[in-house]
Amino acid sequence: MDCAMVGVVGDDEPGRWACQRLEELGADASGVITKRNGRPTPVKTRVIARHQQVVRIDHEWTEPVRPETHAHHRIVLEALLPQARAVILSDYGKGMLTPAFIEDIIRSARKIPVFVDPFPPHARAYRGAFAATPNLAEAAAMTGLAAKNDDAHAEQLAHALFDQLNLGMALITRAERGMTLFDGNSLHHIPTEAREVFDVTGAGDTVIAVLAAAIAEKGLPPLEAARLANKAAGIVVGKVGAATATWEEIARA
Repeated sequence: MDCAMVGVVGDDEPGRWACQRLEELGADASGVITKRNGRPTPVKTRVIARHQQVVRIDHEWTEPVRPETHAHHRIVLEALLPQARAVILSDYGKGMLTPAFIEDIIRSARKIPVFVDPFPPHARAYRGAFAATPNLAEAAAMTGLAAKNDDAHAEQLAHALFDQLNLGMALITRAERGMTLFDGNSLHHIPTEAREVFDVTGAGDTVIAVLAAAIAEKGLPPLEAARLANKAAGIVVGKVGAATATWEEIARA
């Protein structure tokens, strides 16, 4: 599945490395703007001990990007959307995805499914997206319900998230308890696939990427797609660093 990135990096070595790496992996990074106004590329420093992440130190600038940056990105999206099978909004609250811009994207996508890895303060902006994939704490913050990691509370969270955001499906990741899926018709608790956990870096990103690809590219129903995403997450947390899972690894899991 071809991938095009839209975003912002700083005029610095981490930003240049990120764009180069995306291109090496076959992604279209032409929609990534380099800002020369002093805005740095976010950098995360992870401290590893005995093959497990102990602490993370973030260096970042989270002020919203300027209106002219969003104007440029709207032009990029207008060119990309007619060819797109899915849109992923990876919202970390770093200033790129503002509520107004999120609403613009969902509205412009029309019949293209939009998958959201959410930032709770932006919850209302996600209304009308196809899928949201928060973790338990994020789902609780978005719905105002308790963040208890048992099946009964996860079920309440999934129903509330689905209804409040008018979604096509709500998938809540629950760490060692796996996932809870509600697609409007049925609810499923999916046990974790992780055997050993060395580093949870990128697990949520893996979930939403595989979920979107499984539904939009392979045409799988939500439950089968969620199970594949769960397998993929179980693979990457067993590796150190921001790892990936191939389709071959997922098929063998």
